[in-house]
Amino acid sequence: MFLEHPQFESPRRGWVEVICGSMFSGKTEELIRRLKRARIAKMKVEIFKPKLDKRYDETNVVSHDSNFIHSTPVESSSQILVLAKDVEVVGVDEAQFFDDGLADVCQALANRGIRVIAAGLDMDYLGKPFGPLPQLLAIAEYVTKVHAICMRCGNLAYLSHRTVDNSSRIMLGEQESYIPLCRKCYNEVTK
Repeated sequence: MFLEHPQFESPRRGWVEVICGSMFSGKTEELIRRLKRARIAKMKVEIFKPKLDKRYDETNVVSHDSNFIHSTPVESSSQILVLAKDVEVVGVDEAQFFDDGLADVCQALANRGIRVIAAGLDMDYLGKPFGPLPQLLAIAEYVTKVHAICMRCGNLAYLSHRTVDNSSRIMLGEQESYIPLCRKCYNEVTK
C-alpha cells in the first residue's frame, strides 16, 4: 500500500538528473536525446530555457550539432513551476543562467512525481562553480559529467576558457569566444 507523504502531490516517483560539463562537451545534445526518448515513450514533456539565451534560436533548444527541440523561454525559475502542468518530464537547458531558486523548483517538480533533467555548465570561465549548478548537483539523484576535448593537447577538457577580453561572468558566446581546455593547459594559458 502506498502511503503518501504530505509533501508529495503524486504517487509517481519523480527525480532530478543533472548533465554538466564544459562548453562543447555535448550537454545539450544529451539533454535533447533524453527528452526525445521520453517523447518516444509517449510521455508528456516540457522544456525550458532562460530567455536571455538567444544564440541559436529564440525558442528552440539547439545543440552545437544543430539538433533541436522546442522549448519555452522563461525569465525566472519560478515560471517553470507555473508552466509545468500535467507533464511527466521537464527539461531545463543552460541551467547555470537561472536564478538561485532553480534547485527548489526542481525539488518541487520531483516531489510532484516529475522526472527533471537539467543541463548546464558546472563552472564559469574562471573555473568557479556557476549559478545554481552546485545546488542542483547536491540534490540530484543522477549526475552525468560530460567532457569536451582540450583544444591544445587532445586530453579531456576540464573547463571553458574564454579567449576574448571580457571580465563579465555571463557572456554568451560560442567558438569565437571560448575553447575547452584540460586542467594542465588551462593553468598554462592563465599564468
